[in-house]
Amino acid sequence: MSNDTKAIIGTIVAVAISLGGLLSVQFSGINARFDDVNARIDDLRTDVIVRIDDLRAALTARIEAVEVDVGGVRDDLRRFDDRLRGVEIAFGKVDQRLATLERLHLPGNGDSPGNP
Repeated sequence: MSNDTKAIIGTIVAVAISLGGLLSVQFSGINARFDDVNARIDDLRTDVIVRIDDLRAALTARIEAVEVDVGGVRDDLRRFDDRLRGVEIAFGKVDQRLATLERLHLPGNGDSPGNP
């Protein structure tokens, strides 16, 4: 081998080692960036999960509050229905009394007042 060949081979080896070192530094930088991106994605995932859990808890509380309110409205409607039923019964009694009084005191079909 001539000196020129040895110089060329030495230069190629030196360039290869330099490129290898440079590429390893670049890849370690890229790996660090990937690790950073992965950490940021993990943080984002954790934050989203926490927010979803908070939202779920808030919605559950609100639904329970609405169910309590609906239960109160049902109770109010039942009481209103019971009161209305009482008024209907009282009105029916008044209607019966009025019919009895009309029959006793108003002439009907040729009857004179006071004659049943």
